[in-house]
Amino acid sequence: MSKKIGDVILDVQNISLAFGGVKALTDISFNVREHEVRAIIGPNGAGKSSMLNCINGVYTPQQGSITFRGQTFKHMDSHQVAKMGVARTFQNLALFKGMSVLDNIMSGRNLRIKSNIFMQALRWGPAEREENEHRAKVEEIIDFLEIQAYRKTPVGQLPYGLQKRVDLGRALAMEPQVLLLDEPMAGMNIEEKQDMCRFVLDVNDEFGTTVVLIEHDMGVVMDISDRVVVLDYGKKIGDGTPAEVRASPEVIKAYLGTGH
Repeated sequence: MSKKIGDVILDVQNISLAFGGVKALTDISFNVREHEVRAIIGPNGAGKSSMLNCINGVYTPQQGSITFRGQTFKHMDSHQVAKMGVARTFQNLALFKGMSVLDNIMSGRNLRIKSNIFMQALRWGPAEREENEHRAKVEEIIDFLEIQAYRKTPVGQLPYGLQKRVDLGRALAMEPQVLLLDEPMAGMNIEEKQDMCRFVLDVNDEFGTTVVLIEHDMGVVMDISDRVVVLDYGKKIGDGTPAEVRASPEVIKAYLGTGH
């Protein structure tokens, strides 16, 4: 059964970003369609993380615009981006190591909590009901990611592959429309990568979440992506289906090496 890819949900136009005299991104344009898995690939230093940082408001590009669901922004503000439904995981895990798996994932619900801190502290009336609803959602995510056995375990005690899964869970707790994954498989062994691939595809399939991911493992990219954009030295050198990108002489030269 082929999945239905929708209209453009995210449109990146002519983004240029420089730090001092160093150009990180030069005139980059590409779009992301609803319900697709869109990969951004390229060698180290190609500008991939910088691109994600522009999308989720960490960096302000000097030129260009980003359109999300028909609204165009010169600069995305990271809080506003999160409120609009864009969640992000990072290369370096930014988890609360001393807190349990459950509490880490619960922290991803913060944007959705409506009762004030005073009501939350007293767990009074609506606040208690609301917390119970959020907790039920978090338990669903824990089941989905198959980490029930570690619910109460401090995250710092978990192996790396499971910590990455908790990081994904925290992003999912925001119920994003678009999920930005920055090297979700980095540092994993083959088995952990296979698990993470399955979860990314399930998130895309079962939740209908649009996924944009940076990934170095070309096997993974070719297996799970609908379309791939290729960056090299901050410029776009390829954009298309995995098969099209794989066959591009420019991409082969810059990234894959002729042996692939």
